[in-house]
Amino acid sequence: MNQPLMISLDSLAQPIDFEALEATAKSGGCASSSCGSSAKPDDMDADVWERIKDHPCYSEEAHHYFARMHVAVAPACNIQCHYCNRKYDCANESRPGVVSEKLTPDQARRKVIAVANEVPQLSVLGIAGPGDACYDWNKTRATFNQISKDIPDIKLCISTNGLALPDHVDELAAMNVDHVTITINMVDPEIGAKIYPWIFYQHRRWHGIEAARILHERQMLGLEMLTARGILTKINSVMIPGVNDEHLIEVNRWVKARGAFLHNVMPLISDPAHGTHYGLTGQRGPTAMELKALQDRLEGGAKLMRHCRQCRADAVGLLGEDRGQEFTLDQLPEAVAYDPARRAAYREVVAKERGDHVAAKQSAVATVKDSAQEGGTLLVAVATKGGGRINEHFGHAREFQVYEASPKGIAFVGHRKVDNYCMGGFGEDATLDGVIAALEGIAVVLCAKIGDCPQDMLTAAGITATDRYALDYIETAIGALYAATFGRAIEQAVA
Repeated sequence: MNQPLMISLDSLAQPIDFEALEATAKSGGCASSSCGSSAKPDDMDADVWERIKDHPCYSEEAHHYFARMHVAVAPACNIQCHYCNRKYDCANESRPGVVSEKLTPDQARRKVIAVANEVPQLSVLGIAGPGDACYDWNKTRATFNQISKDIPDIKLCISTNGLALPDHVDELAAMNVDHVTITINMVDPEIGAKIYPWIFYQHRRWHGIEAARILHERQMLGLEMLTARGILTKINSVMIPGVNDEHLIEVNRWVKARGAFLHNVMPLISDPAHGTHYGLTGQRGPTAMELKALQDRLEGGAKLMRHCRQCRADAVGLLGEDRGQEFTLDQLPEAVAYDPARRAAYREVVAKERGDHVAAKQSAVATVKDSAQEGGTLLVAVATKGGGRINEHFGHAREFQVYEASPKGIAFVGHRKVDNYCMGGFGEDATLDGVIAALEGIAVVLCAKIGDCPQDMLTAAGITATDRYALDYIETAIGALYAATFGRAIEQAVA
């Protein structure tokens, strides 16, 4: 797998000579993105920034550059959710709880080392099931203990429903796990009873409101214990229209009061083909604009995460991509030794790139604020492979990142998943109809390249699409667009 020649990284605009960079890293060059890295937010403690700046889930900026990996070592679960159906050997499905193969801790170690040698962007190892990492604790603990010895600088994370979490907080802290995600969908047991048919706790199964009450109390206790130990917590909440959508405002208040670092509100996935209770009974998920409206209402509460991709339990790669099928067990060498040079070399390059990106973003935000008009808001969808640049062909995009420019500045506000428009070099009109539907509310699409036909069809649907800003930083292009729409820099923006 490991080819140390000229390798084109999705996250950077030009190919990188890894042979030269590996030599630099081995000779004592910068081994992390701390030198020349992006600026720390003014309102963030320096210690917290050090822990999140290379974490693609906890830092929106970092997700442009760094990758995560989930190992599916924890299949057992202690609750049943109406939106969950854990499947195996399902390579073409992208949602939580889905994996192609379960792993033992030894297999996970072999896979992580292989990925770390091949994917230099890797910074985080997570266990997100496909069951519950805290309930299947022995496998979780054994996996982390093995991998932390081989790759000591990798960040360790778990995702849990919280029911068994309080039993393991001390061990998590002892293992230096300082990022934990808890899925919390309710703080009112009556609402919880509509989401969870049962839980398994203290050697028995509980149902209804009593089950939801126990789960709620354990989740709050676990969150408070993590906060007391300085462990950063991300709260995942599934937005279920008509069930807990309004209630999530109260959930946000509760988790903020108990020290949650981030609140991630995700849309319900309820395709009947997935076989979940909600899918089979017709419970719909929210539209993209409904999700955004709720997230907008939560601003000012617990800090929001808007760049979540609802990853599989065996995901590999940058957020928005999944390279897991490249690293199935049958493709891995039996014996593999970890070589840190590629990851060190990558961070050397990213350190400078992130500094340049921050400067460009600050300039673009200043342009927007200087051009702002009251009520002037622009929603822009971007086709990107990573690196914060407009570097994806419209027809190849599997998702569009959505940014909002307003008098407040430029903010990432979500993403829209789509099917590829170009299949085998040809565009499919039926697929384009789906893409246009997914771009509800979008004014402008930015991409590296777009053909005349899809561009004309988007225009007919009221959406402007352009490849004028190909390879530019996203914020730089949006700043120019906003100025052209609302401000005094029209000539510069359209030149």
